[in-house]
Amino acid sequence: MDLTKDNLSSLLKKIAIPASIGTFFQTMYNLVDSKFAGLIAPEAITAIVKSFPLYLIIIAASVGISAGTTALISNTLGNKENKTASLLFGQSIVVALLVTVIVTVIGIAFMKNILIILKSNDQILNYAIDYMKIIFSGSIVIFLLVTINASLVARGDTKSYRNVLIVSFFLNIFLNPLFIYGFYFIPALGISGIALATIVSELIGLIYIIYRVNKTEIQKYISLQCFRPKKELISDILRQAIPSGLSMGMVGLGVFILIFLVSSYGDYSAGGYGTGVRFEQLFLLPILGLNTATLSLVGQNFGANNLSRVKEIYLLSLKYGVGLMIIGGLIIFTTSPYVMRFFSGNQEIIFYGTAYLKIAAIAGPCYPVFYMSSALLQGLKKPMYAMIINLLRMIFIPLAILAPAVLLFKTSYIQMFIYLLMINYVFALMIFFYCIKKINKIIKNYNPNFSAV
Repeated sequence: MDLTKDNLSSLLKKIAIPASIGTFFQTMYNLVDSKFAGLIAPEAITAIVKSFPLYLIIIAASVGISAGTTALISNTLGNKENKTASLLFGQSIVVALLVTVIVTVIGIAFMKNILIILKSNDQILNYAIDYMKIIFSGSIVIFLLVTINASLVARGDTKSYRNVLIVSFFLNIFLNPLFIYGFYFIPALGISGIALATIVSELIGLIYIIYRVNKTEIQKYISLQCFRPKKELISDILRQAIPSGLSMGMVGLGVFILIFLVSSYGDYSAGGYGTGVRFEQLFLLPILGLNTATLSLVGQNFGANNLSRVKEIYLLSLKYGVGLMIIGGLIIFTTSPYVMRFFSGNQEIIFYGTAYLKIAAIAGPCYPVFYMSSALLQGLKKPMYAMIINLLRMIFIPLAILAPAVLLFKTSYIQMFIYLLMINYVFALMIFFYCIKKINKIIKNYNPNFSAV
């Protein structure tokens, strides 16, 4: 398929659907982890939820490198510069290895302090530490998997990673009980077993992704020279990766702030909220798929100077995304009580999770704007703008509005999320109009005769 010429609706479907299917299995993977954690203890569910901001450090850094690599390689492929694409592939792995060391050392050193800030009791704290020790120790697998896969995404190949996530899901169902409870020579690891199952599954996925990359045109120009650090190319990757990673980091810090505020309502409030979020993520799957497709399509078309086509990609992906989230919101709103009862028999967890989901269902149409706008700006090689948007949306505004409301004025759990709902809608409108203005300006600079409609 040609990302610069083929029908956009068809391309969005070809790229987004496999990505969405893959992410579906990733989300189901997380839900399976929550289910097995619930079988260990209610505190184990809360521990995994409170570990999420720490996990997001790994996700933010790896996704930053991945997004930067995808944008640069898609731009070079759009310009038919295959040798440069191969060099970028090698240098991205160098960057991934260096960042892995930094993240692992910092994560292990500070994870206990972060968990204490999140108001974790001793049992929750111990569960979370046991879980995150394994995750951080095996983070090199996560970094390499996401980074190497970026070269496939840049080509519009989301099927390979979809296959990885499907296999990982079924492996997880098998490995979780095996590592949690033990079997013959395999010791019972408890919550550490959930983390180990994740790393083993991703290792198998990594082997497959390496095999798939070996079948592409990028492999043709791969040599040892590609893996020798080159200052200029590493700088190019970091200029894209750091803002993208920080942008995802803003999401992580925003989640940290929300969990901190939510935790003030009781020991199980975070568990209810976190379980609700994992169910909500099922309905974000098409949006994440569209996000991946938008980044690939915008990157290649921007590289090929098809600027009007870039605007069309953005608007079309938003149209599909908003429509899907309206449908998803209706399902979330009506099924939330039954879903929460499936994951836990604890009445507090059920209450907090259901309350969150009913409000989140109404916020659904905002998310396509956030995700597609971020993909657009990354594809336009403007990752700094995406970072600033996330900084405002996830950090500054919640701190300015939600923190005083909860900590000073003692607003209720439900009221807090109603405030967040209002923030999301206002911000979504602001981001949409900003992105349209940005695209029109780029087109105008390239084509002075352009007139925005």
